[in-house]
This record gives sequence, C-alpha cells and structure tokens, in this order.
Amino acid sequence: MILTGKLTFGCVFWVVVLCVPQRYQVEVFEVAKRRNTIAVLDTGAGKTMIAVMLIRHIAHSIKSTHQKKLILFLAPTVHIVNQQFGVLKDYTDLAVEEFHGAKGIDDWNLNCWEKEIEEQDVMIMTPQILLDGLRKAFFKMKTVSLLVIDECHRASGNHPYVKIMKEFYHMSSDKPKIFGMTASPVIGKVISSTMDCKGQMFTLESILDSQIYTVKDRTELEICVPSASGTCRFYDQARVPFEGLKLKMESLWPEFDASLLRLQRSMECQYKDVDDRLERMRKRLSKDYSKILYCLEDLGLVCAYEAAKFCQENSPDPQEGCKLYDESRLKHAQFLNELMQLLGAFFPTGINNFGDFSDDLVKEVDLGYISPKLYELIKIFKSFGESKDVLCLIFVERIITAKVIDRLVKKVKFLSHFTVSHLTGSNNSCDSIVPKMQKEILQSFSCGKVNLLFATDVVEEGIHVANCSCVIRFDLPKTVRSYVQSRGRARQNNSQFIIMLERANVKQRNQLFDIITSEYSMEDVAMKRELDSSALVPYRNEEIHTYSVNKTGARVTADSSVSLIHRYCEKLPGDKYFVPKPIFQLSYSEGNYQCKLSLPPSAPFHTLIGPASSNSQLSKQLVCLEACKKLHQMGALNDHLLPFSEEPLDINMSFNWKNSSSGEGITVGTTKLKELHGTTCINALSGTWVANPNGATFHAYKFDFACDIIEEIYSGFVLLMESKLDDDVGNCEADLYLISKTVNSCVSACGKLYLDAEQMFKAKCFQELFFNGLFGRLFVGSEESGVKREFLLPHQTSKLWSPSKMYMLLPLETLNSEGEAWRINWRGVSSCIGVIKLFQSRALSNASSSEHSHEQNLSDWNGSSDMKQKSSKTVHFANCVVDIDDLKDMVVLAIHTGKFYSVVEVVTNTSAENPFSYTGSQVSVSSEYSTYIDYFNKKYGIVLMYPGQPLLRLKQSHNPHNLLVNFRREGVSPASEQEQVHVYMPPEVLVKTDVPVEVLKSFYLLPSLMHRLESLMLASQLRKEINFNSGSFQIPSSLILEALTTMKCCENFSMERLELLGDSVLKYAVSCHLYLRYPEKDEGQLSDWRSSLISNSALHKLGTNCKLQRYIRDSAFEPRRWAAPGQLCIHSVPCRCGVDTLEVPLDEKFQTKNPSCKVGKLCDRGHRWICSKTISDCVEALIGAYYVGNGLVAALHTMKWFGIDLELDPSLVVEAISKASLRSYVPKTNEITTLELKLGYEFSSKGLLQEAITHASEQELGVGYCYQRLEFLGDSVLGLLITSHLYKNYQDIDPGRLTDLRSNAVSNENFAQVCIRRDLQPHLLHCSGFLQSQVTEFVRSLTMPLNKIKVPKALGDMVESIAGAILIDTNLDLDKVWRIFEPLLSPIVTPDSLKLPSLRKLNEMCHSLGYFIKERCIQVGDMVHSELRLQMEDVLLVGRGCERNKKAAKAAAASCLLDELEKKDISKPNGISKRRKRGSDEDEDFITSSLDIKLCGHVTAEESCSKGKEKITESQCPQESAKASFSINDCSWKTCSIVPAIPVIGPINMSKGGPRTSIFGICKTLQWPMPTFRTKETKSRTPIEFGEGSEKRYGFNSYVSKITLQIPNCGIMECTGDPKADKKTSYDSAALAMLHELEHHRRISIIRS
Repeated sequence: MILTGKLTFGCVFWVVVLCVPQRYQVEVFEVAKRRNTIAVLDTGAGKTMIAVMLIRHIAHSIKSTHQKKLILFLAPTVHIVNQQFGVLKDYTDLAVEEFHGAKGIDDWNLNCWEKEIEEQDVMIMTPQILLDGLRKAFFKMKTVSLLVIDECHRASGNHPYVKIMKEFYHMSSDKPKIFGMTASPVIGKVISSTMDCKGQMFTLESILDSQIYTVKDRTELEICVPSASGTCRFYDQARVPFEGLKLKMESLWPEFDASLLRLQRSMECQYKDVDDRLERMRKRLSKDYSKILYCLEDLGLVCAYEAAKFCQENSPDPQEGCKLYDESRLKHAQFLNELMQLLGAFFPTGINNFGDFSDDLVKEVDLGYISPKLYELIKIFKSFGESKDVLCLIFVERIITAKVIDRLVKKVKFLSHFTVSHLTGSNNSCDSIVPKMQKEILQSFSCGKVNLLFATDVVEEGIHVANCSCVIRFDLPKTVRSYVQSRGRARQNNSQFIIMLERANVKQRNQLFDIITSEYSMEDVAMKRELDSSALVPYRNEEIHTYSVNKTGARVTADSSVSLIHRYCEKLPGDKYFVPKPIFQLSYSEGNYQCKLSLPPSAPFHTLIGPASSNSQLSKQLVCLEACKKLHQMGALNDHLLPFSEEPLDINMSFNWKNSSSGEGITVGTTKLKELHGTTCINALSGTWVANPNGATFHAYKFDFACDIIEEIYSGFVLLMESKLDDDVGNCEADLYLISKTVNSCVSACGKLYLDAEQMFKAKCFQELFFNGLFGRLFVGSEESGVKREFLLPHQTSKLWSPSKMYMLLPLETLNSEGEAWRINWRGVSSCIGVIKLFQSRALSNASSSEHSHEQNLSDWNGSSDMKQKSSKTVHFANCVVDIDDLKDMVVLAIHTGKFYSVVEVVTNTSAENPFSYTGSQVSVSSEYSTYIDYFNKKYGIVLMYPGQPLLRLKQSHNPHNLLVNFRREGVSPASEQEQVHVYMPPEVLVKTDVPVEVLKSFYLLPSLMHRLESLMLASQLRKEINFNSGSFQIPSSLILEALTTMKCCENFSMERLELLGDSVLKYAVSCHLYLRYPEKDEGQLSDWRSSLISNSALHKLGTNCKLQRYIRDSAFEPRRWAAPGQLCIHSVPCRCGVDTLEVPLDEKFQTKNPSCKVGKLCDRGHRWICSKTISDCVEALIGAYYVGNGLVAALHTMKWFGIDLELDPSLVVEAISKASLRSYVPKTNEITTLELKLGYEFSSKGLLQEAITHASEQELGVGYCYQRLEFLGDSVLGLLITSHLYKNYQDIDPGRLTDLRSNAVSNENFAQVCIRRDLQPHLLHCSGFLQSQVTEFVRSLTMPLNKIKVPKALGDMVESIAGAILIDTNLDLDKVWRIFEPLLSPIVTPDSLKLPSLRKLNEMCHSLGYFIKERCIQVGDMVHSELRLQMEDVLLVGRGCERNKKAAKAAAASCLLDELEKKDISKPNGISKRRKRGSDEDEDFITSSLDIKLCGHVTAEESCSKGKEKITESQCPQESAKASFSINDCSWKTCSIVPAIPVIGPINMSKGGPRTSIFGICKTLQWPMPTFRTKETKSRTPIEFGEGSEKRYGFNSYVSKITLQIPNCGIMECTGDPKADKKTSYDSAALAMLHELEHHRRISIIRS
C-alpha cells in the first residue's frame, strides 16, 4: 500500500493510491512481526504505514488476550507527533491521542494519566513525555506491548530515546516489542570507514535492542518513491566593496562594550541581580553585533541593515525603577542606532528610499547591496517563472539568515507573485517562533499559501509536504543525516534538490563529497548486514546512580536530579526581585570534586554537601540526587517525585478539598451557576392543639404597635402558639414602613394562656373569617369558571390548618386600668361567630332555593319583621339596624363579595336609586348598570328591600404590602399619600361586625411582622443546630438572621457586611493553623492550600453538607403569598421542579447556568433557585456573625460545625518561637533595637523580627530564612484586624463601600506607604539592586505627587511579616497586635478620605447617570495609548491617556474625563445608593437569555420594592418597556444626521423584560443615554380586561408608561405604551413602541423571526 498526501492543519491527510501494500512494505512488516526491527528506508517510502500495519496486528493480539496493554508511538518533535497522530487516527479503528508539552502535560498528575491510559489504545508522544512519565511512575514499561520509535537515529548521546532504553527498557523483565524507523541510521557528520559505519549501527542496534533491516531489491522502491534530482549551483566569493565599513563596525562594538563594562564595575552596581542583568546585556550586544556582521559578510549590505533593524525591534524591555539597567538598555539601543546610521550612509538615496531593485540585480551585487550567494538564490527563484504553484523549501543554518532574506525577497518586485515566510525553532530567544505560529506557517506552506519557506533544521525530519517541488540547501548540511533528511523533503515527482556551493571553495567541495560518500557507504553496509537475532550484541547496563520510591516505583537518576532540583526551586515563591534557584559551589581537594548545594530560604532545608567525585559534573549531579532524596523524605516532593504534595494530609476536613464542578463544567460556588434547593420547616410554628377537643395551653406573645404619628392608633394583637420561643425571638422589635409613616412593632412574651374548647373555636373562626376576608376570599367558585359559587367556611376548615404551621393571632382590647397587662377582645372575636352563621344559613337557603330562582331577597338576611326602621336616624344592615351616628369607622362585611370595609360616612341625598357610576363627585355615563338596584339584581341576584336608604361611603380593603423595606432610607423618593379610592354601597348589603377599625388597621401590619418573626425563629433554629452540645455561645438571633439574608430580600440588613468579616476570620484561622502545623512548608504551598480550603467551591460543599441552603433567605417578602393558619392562599405557584419532597437532592440535573433563571422565587413546595455562590457567602457570614457575637472561639466552633476542625495549639506557638530564637543572625549595630523603638514593641524572640525583615534575595549571602512565611500569616492578621475595625466603626455604610474601605486599607500600596511613613524601609535586608532602586524612587515619588512610581511590593510585604512576627511573639494575642499596629497604620482610611481609582469612579458615575463608555487601547512601542469616549446628550467627551501598561493608561484617560465632567458640574446623583457586592448577580428583572448585554445601570431590588407604592415613577436604568404615541421635541428630527450604519438587532424577545433588554442593548451599542420611564396608574371599580387570547388578564389597576429617549445631538423621542396590568409590563409596552419608532425612522433594523 502506497500513500500520498499533504500536511493540512497540522495533520496528514493521506490518499490511498493502491489498495494493497507494496511488496517491500510487506517484507519489512513480516520481519517486524518476528523481531525487534529498525526499518531503514528512504524518506517517503511509507515507513509510517508499515508501523500502522504492525500496530493493527499488535492491537488485534492484545484484544484477544483481554488485557490492557498500550501501544506507544514516539516522535522527536511536536510537528511529527501531530503528523503521525493524523495518520493513525485515519487508518486505524483504535482510540488514538497525541501528547506533547504544548498541551500542559507537565502539570498532569497520576489521575490525569490513568484516565488517558484507560481510554486510549495508542498514545503518540514526544520521548521526553514518556521519559518523565516513566520516571514519575505514571507509566510502567511492562504495560507497553509495542514501542514505535520514529527518527530512531536520534538514539545517541543524552537523547531521551537513549535514557528511556537505558533506564527502563533494558532494566525491565517484561519488555515491549520495538519498531524503529529512520532514513539514516548513522548520526555522525561523515563516515570515516566501513568499520566506523558498522560501529555506529551496532551501537544503535544495541541501544534499541533491535536489528537494522533494509530492502535488498530497490527496484520497486525507486519506482514507488519519488526522488529529487540533485544539482549544485555555484556562486562567487563574497566581497565587501565599502572600504572601512567593517573596520568602523569593528571599532564601534568595543567602544559600547567598554561602556557597559564600566557600568557593570561601577560602585552603584553592588548587587548581583543588577550585575547579572548588565552581563546579559553585554552578551546581547555581542550577539547582535555578530549577527549583523555575519549578514554583512555573507548576505550583503541590505541584509545587514535588516538584521540591525530586527535587533532594534527586539531590543530588551525597560526595567522600571533601575537606572543602571535602563542606562545599559539605552546604550544598547544607541549602539544599534549608530550601526544603522553607519550602514544607511552607504545607500545613495537613503535606506528609506531604497528598495527598487533592478531586474537582473547585477548592479546591486557590484555595489555590495546583496552578496553573490544571495544573488544566486534569487536567480533560482526567478527561474521558477510566474507560476504560483511552486513550493520551495530553503534550508539555512542561522535564524537571522531566514529572517532577513525573508524581508529582502519581499522587496524584490519581480518576485512579488511569490508568498514568502520563514520557520525557525521555538526556544526562549527573541528570534524564536512560538509553536502555534510554527504550525500555522507549516500549514500555509503545505496548502500552497506560502511559496518560498526559509527554514532552519527544525523541519528537516519527518515533515511530509507532498507538493514540495524544490529543496535548496542555502547553507551546506553538516551531517549525513541532515543531507539525507533535507533531500527527502522534496516529495513531488521531478522535484529538485539544489546545493549551493562557493566557487573554488575546496573545503565545501570536500565536505559535500564526504557526506555523499558516507551515504553510499551507509546504504551498502545496511544492505549487506545478514545478522540473525543471536548475533545481536547485548546491551551492557551501565551503573546508574538512582533514588527510587518503593511505594510507587518513581525514580530519579543523577542525570535527571539536576533538572528536578531546578524545577522544585521554580515552584518556590519568588518575586520580581528574587527568582528562586539553586546555588552550586564546587571545591577541589586531593583530586576529587565536592559540590555544596544551597536552596532558597523557603525550602525545608537550605544547604547540603554532596559526596566526592573525580568528575565535577558528576559531583553536581550527586548532590542534587541526595537533595531529591531528602526533599522526598521531608514531604517537599511527593511519591511521584513531583514538587509539593497535593493536600495538607493532617487537616481534618469533612469534604474533598479540591474544587468541584457542576455537570456543565462550571465550578460550584460561582455566580454563574444556579442551583435548586428547598427550604426548611420552622419547628417553633408547629402544633397539635387543633386536635384537642378540651382546650389547650399556649405561649402568648403580645404585639404592640406605636405609630410616629400620634393620632394614628393601632390595636394590639396576641400571638398564641404551642412552642416557647427563645428570649431574643419572643422579645424583639421591628419597624414597619408605610408610605408616610413608620409603625414600631414590639413583641413581648407574656407567659402562658389557657383557652377552653369554646374559646378555641371562636378564635379559629375569627382568624378564618378575617384573614380570608382581607387577604384571601370568602367565596370560592364563579359562574365564569363553571364552579358553583359557595361560602368558604361552611366546608371543612381543617384543610386550612396544617400541623407544621399552627398559631393564632387575636386582637387585644385597649385597657385603661394599669392593673391588667392585656386582654383579648373577645367581644370582637365572638361577633364573628354570628357573621359566619349568618353566611352559612344563607348558603344553605340559597342551595335549597337555587333550582327555583336565583334571586336573593334581602328579607332573608335582615328579617324584616324584627328589623323595622325605627326612625330616620337608623339604617338597615343585613344583620341589624344601626343608629346613623354610630356608623363612623364601623367595620362591615359585604354579603356579595365577602370583603371587609370600614365606614367613612353616610352620604345624604343619595340612595340605591342613584346611577351606579356615582363616585361622590361626578356621574360617569359609561356603565352597563343604570342604578345600584339594577347592579345588585343583575350581577348578584340581590333584591334590595330598602332602596331608599342613603348610600354609605366605604374605605375598601387592599392587598398587604411588604412593610419591612425602608424605601426612604434607600434614597428613593416615596410617592405622596395616594388619595383613597372609596366605594359606595347601600347599607343592607353589608354585615356589621363588632371589631374596631383599629383592629382592621393592625391586620395589615401582621403579615410583615409575622414574616420577620418567622425569620427570627428560623435563625434561632439554626443557632440550636450549631450550638448542639455547646450552649455557651449566645449569638443574637438577629445577627444570625443577618447572616442568612441576601440583598435580594430588600431588608435594611443583609449578609454582605458579615460575609466580609467572616472571610477575614476564616482566612486568619486557616492561615494560623497552616503556619503552625506545617513549619517546613513554604509560603507558596501554604497559600495554595489556603486558597483551596477557603475557596468558594469548598465553602459551598461545607454549606450544603450542613444543609445550610435550607435556611438562606434569598428573595423579598411577598405579602400576597403569605397566608396565616386558616387562610386559603389565592396566589399559588404550583411546583414544576420535578421534586416531590421539600428537600432537593444535590444532583447535576438541579443545576443550571441559564442567566434567565429566576433566583429566589419560591414555589408552593418551598423550592427556589439559589445562586451557587450565595451558599459560600452565607458560610462566611455565619462565621462572621459568631465572631461578632462571641469572638474567635465562637467562630472556630462554627467552623468546626461546618467541618473545618482548626485548633490553634499553644504548644505549636511555643515551638515556632523556640525555633526563631535558635536562628543565628548578625544584625547591624542597634538595628533590632532601633526598629523595635519605631514599632513600639520589644520582641521576646529577636529572631522573629530578624526573619520578618529579611528578603528572600539574602540567599546570596547564605541566609537560610526570609519573611515569606510570616508575610503569609501577617497578611491574614492585618486583614482581620482592619476589617474588624472598619466593621465596628462604620455600621451605617453599605457593604460595597465597606469593601472599598477594606480593599484600600489592606492594599500593598497602603502598607508600603505605612512603611515609608514610619521609616521602616532602611531596615529591610536584601541583596537586590532592582529593589533598592525602586525603593529609592518610590520614597522620592511620595514627595512629588505627580510623579507616580510603581510600589515596591517588598515594602508592604515587610509590614505584613512584622505583623505576623508580633502575633507569634505575643502568643496569638490579636488585641495586643492591634494596639501595636493601630497607631502604625494611622490614619486609617475613612469613608470621607476614601479615594476611588479614577476608572472606578468614572464607571460608577456613568452607571448612576445612565451613560455608556467605549474604550480603545493600542500599543505603540513601549507605551499604551488609551482612549475613553463618553457620549452625553449634547456632546461627546473624549479622554486620552498614555502609560507603560493598559491599566495605567485607562486610569489616565478616566482622570481626563472626570475633569471634563467636573467642569460641566456633573456628579453622581445623591439619590442613587451604591449597593455593590463582590460577585453579585445580575438584576433578574431585565437580564434575559436572548441577549448577553452588560448594562451600565440597573434598578436595585430596593427600588423595585419601593416603586410598587408610587403612582408616578422615574428610572434611568434597566426597567422594562409597548405601543406608541410618538412625539419629538423642538430639536427637529428631520434635521438629524443619518447614522451611516444602521444597527441590526435580532428578533425581540416578547417575554417579560425582553423589549427592555433590546432597547438597553441599543443604547449601549450606540452610546445613547439610558431611557427614562414615567408611569401613570389608574384605578377602576370594575375589572379591566388586558391582552387577548391566552394573554388575557383582568385587574382593577391600569398602568400606562411613557418612555423618553435622548438621542445625542438630535433630539428627544417619547413613546407611550398600552395600558397594562402591572408596571413592568407597561415598561415593556413602551419600550416596544420605542423600538418600532426607531425602526420607522431608520435608526435601527429589527430582524423578524
């Protein structure tokens, strides 16, 4: 089988030419089945397909054994791995995968590899990947059945192929089959003799435990495999015609090198890091000079100039804060500039005007612009003609050659039809090309997009480009392998292989002759080998120094130990002033070398002296091997010899500490993930007394109400329940906020109360009647629904009473005597019995007479014989006759609606004969009923008996409101007191009750008060769970309730403040535990562990394990859905969650990342969606609550309940102090004493302070410690102390501002300024010139505010480490640490002194004003230019900034914009309250799934709650919008400039919020200010019909919204929507109208679905 193909997208796509393999392929395959084989075949002969055949054969055998065995395919480069992966994937039915370093494999652990090994049949990888895997014991040689080695000639010297065979294959008792592939089994430059050739082949065979096999009969090969015709092209010797140019260049370089050397030897350069940088700069200068000189001599003047230009473009970046380095960098740049001027002076018209080459280039060669060698190459290109199908690969020796010829050829006009590129290696030099770019370039060449590709030896081997028609060796190959491999890249039939030689250059001719002779010799020796397997020379194992881990089999050799030590040090914490690395010191004595190894200060040990050795390199390896052994024994290397163990094994955690993810790939504990969770029952509300026929004893809790308007009187109530409440729950207060007044409610325990059976019956009837009459309904069914209309209470009421919620609320009498504390208003309660009986009797009477007539004669209600009107001063009610003077404020019940009213007045000169539309001041003509008589008769079948009685004006009942939201405090202007809408009724359709109107008023307070009380009961219930077996922590239930309440609840408290504090407490406790328990672990490892232990995903797991999600309050109180016991809830939300129980299982199917998912909305079963992060936040808030309530001990108890068992053992503190006391130090005279005086604290262990001021760079002086661990501890200490200080001192600021204060106070910049203010920086011990330079510049910048210098992090770190040292020295006495540090930190930031970053301030201002910002950043050299655009109504403001990084540039641009806004006297409105929360969710009222739009502003939950009380509201943010009446102000619309590109938006989402989202998205895109809405509310006495079809709704309130949109520099558009049943739907209606008008005026285009 012969295959041809081409490389595309990094893979080879092969085309089968013949259906069967060729005879020579079968021949090799048969040999490979019998023995380990090295197949030596020409490039393009199909060696890979022989491997495919062998892999299929072996895979079939494996499957028959039912054992898991691997087939490994090794390729030396990533390019070849990609290529072979494509072949095996297409031509086998096996599971195949590729593995190389670019996939991040270096950081994989055992679990990752085990998963891949289990899933794959064939694994294709680079040899280093396999070698690392074998050394780490991720792979076992015995599990491999076949090892395919591509380009196996590389198995020499120290190549990974050799190490795999030596260290593992030859040491294994169960060896895999080997199949090697190569076109050149000889690796040397040339073959000196036949014996030399045989020797190299013998060595290769011995290493690979395989025999070379090649095809004897080459007839078929020569037919099937295309071979390139080889030719030589000769060029003249190079010459430089410019006299003195080379001499000038040679004199220029020493001059600049000497100046750099002087800098290096200057007194200022006393630190090694600066000296190293300057030395690297000298080497860089020398290398750049060599590159330019080489190009001048070999390629000509133009290429030399291009080389200089390239070096200039890639000159080193500036190093902020180091003058010496910057000066050296400038000298380097100056050298290149002078060199370019020197070269450019030889162009007569200047280099910028040069580039028009003549057609034959002879003139350019004569002038020396291009060399004869390059001229000959261009002639070859010219010979290709105008065809664009040419694919030519040009091999060069140096990277700079590829780059500059690439640039030059692009300037030659007669070659402009060719596309040119270059491909070089991916090392760490500035000349390298990253792997991704390499792949793209090679792909372009393979596809024909690139015609001429200049390349180094990176593509000599293995790359298959079927259409490559020409290969040119611009520079001679140096080895036989290079010659054979590069020639093999020419794969097209009749392709050319051109070697360029210098005329009369005997050395080059001899070199080429030797290479060609060696090739023939190699082929001859290979073909004549007639060895059998017994003749194979066995490999003799060399003694290898190793250390093995018995548990896993992982091993490290002396050779690999050096790289492992370097890798370990790389993982240790460092900073920009210190890169952790090992230091080696060799000593020589008595013919032996001995190496001393010094590790960074954060390593568990710091020095080690290795065994003596006669070889210096071996002595270095042996000390590293001993260090690896010791690091493993100390736990710094795990059992797979990887740096760091993965988790703190001694921490008692009740969960897997690693981050867990949802099924959708989103980590739990994030804002994007939503989870369905249930709620918990409140145990205190449960009761069984309803089943007791003999009465029951209750715990009584009195409700007293006091209004801030003294004339307003509210009746007291009593709560009767079976359970006793905790004292802080049963005795509490809550303010209830009405529109124009505040009512203080006070709950107090008043002992026990016994009710007999009769009293219980009366109390139940009262509760059923009033709660259903006010907040529910007393009649069920209707003619429209087809269900018979019946009185609710005749039926069994037991279904309205649930054992899980069993309490009674009864009114109290107003007592005048001081002796009696309280008394139930039994008269009012008892009166309900008569009312209920009256309704029950009429219900039975109506049922018996319904088949005769539907009319109700009111004589059946009022009994005309007993209730005759005695005088004109009395009126007839349905159940009695009442004196007209006693009607004021009487509470009555309508017999036709079952609703309660209170009488306002008797309307004289009116009667039931008046028109039905009578409203007291006017008569409306639009009514289907002529009179009240007509209305009651037709609507309800009621015949009025006393139509002449005057009508009563009644105050109607209304829905309950959420009175817990203080909308006035939230900065939203409350609506004025609405004019009460009254109703008019004849008295005889009303039933009188003996309940005072004060009781009726108090009823509207009960839902909100009971909600607060139930919430406190819930908090108390959780407190009992946490305090189980430990009753010493009496945390107020109100504090726990705060920790359970999110901002969505719209309360005047939420968890955010406690969460901020709890986060600091948790961080401190975990930091202390880790610091004390793991004294040998470095700061980086401790930080990783801490981050994992306190991550949101870990806290989420802790919270859900403790079922905390059941207690979280995550939505505002919905009074209409609240129902008292005995009340029928009429606003139900049926459960469609797919869960039958109250508790929801923790399952992936109950998780979603859909942003439109409604969070917090409870269904009737108590399920709701919660943001995953909310659970994590609640864990922190609870810890914070216990810390506030009872200090750190209580917080630690809470953590233990969650599953984090942290005990701060005092003995470990003593150990830490003792260890520091033993540390040797040699401070300067009075250094420690002076520093202690500045701190105001004398250390008992001076070693702690010495450690706290020692930077890691002191390793250069042999110091074995640094401040990093203490910094880790001090960071958490100061975080807790400062957060606690801010929490206690600023109780009234919102959580977002508290977070800002904390961020400012604990920032590294603030600590650095503290360090400077207290003059602590002279005491920092370090060995970094860069650090010293930056500290000096920073101190200077503080006296010059306009000169901003980046803060040296080490200064802030030192302050933190000193705090950590004091904490340990004071035995973890936080109070003492704060007494020391508070004066040091002063002045601590306050809300008044807080200065937000300019960009943040601008964003907040635009957020509140409803403006959008557009940004644009571009890189120009070393600087970043930023432009921020702010479009206002009448002007476009533009701010610009230019700095060294993007963040600083944007900040500068923002400052400019703020200055412009200040000139215009524009600032953030005071009415907008900033309620920012880290990671808060989007406002779900306007974010929908149809558009992913970030909005500048949003309506807060508080505003949403309060605006429900307003008649006319305005909003400049995401509120929603329908049809239009259209108006434009005086700014004429017709004169507006037409928008060039009309924005197109997708189909409008017509669900709630959809139109609003669309209009806001348009405003953001076009930078229009946010629209505003004005809403007018209209109330009706009769139901209003809204919508059509399935959208049809009925209501008594109608909302019409008007949207106003300011289009900058054009005018104002206003549209009015249709009447809607609720406010937000009316916003949608107005927004929809605006969208259509914008489309009508060609401002937008809407796609219809």
